Amino acid sequence: MNIGILVKEGPYNHQASDTAYMFAVAAIKRGHRVDAVFLYNDGVLNVTKLMDPPQDDRHISSRWAQFSLKHNTRIYACVVASKRRGISDDIVIEGADITGLGTFTEIATRNDRLLTFG
Repeated sequence: MNIGILVKEGPYNHQASDTAYMFAVAAIKRGHRVDAVFLYNDGVLNVTKLMDPPQDDRHISSRWAQFSLKHNTRIYACVVASKRRGISDDIVIEGADITGLGTFTEIATRNDRLLTFG
C-alpha cells in the first residue's frame, strides 16, 4: 500500500511529529511504501536545520532526514506556512523541499491512504 502523511504540528510541543515518524517506520517494516510527507502549519518546523536539542533528547529533524534518505521518501514543507515561520530553502534538512499545496493535492490523489497527524 502507498501511504502519504500530513503533519500539522511542530516538534517538541505536540506528539504528532513523533507519532507520524513512528507510524512511517512501522509502515515500512510491514511492507508498505511511504510515498511522501507533507508538513503544514507548525509542522514545517520539523525540517529546520536550526534545531539543536539537548544531547539526551531526540533530534526530530535529523530523524526525518535519515528516514527520507533511507526510504527515498520526499518531505515537503508548505511554502506559505514556511514563509510565515521564517523557514527558507537554505535551512531545511536534506531530503526536504519547500513547495505549494498543489504538491499536497498530488500526494493525496496518488496514494492509497493519506494519514493526518496533528
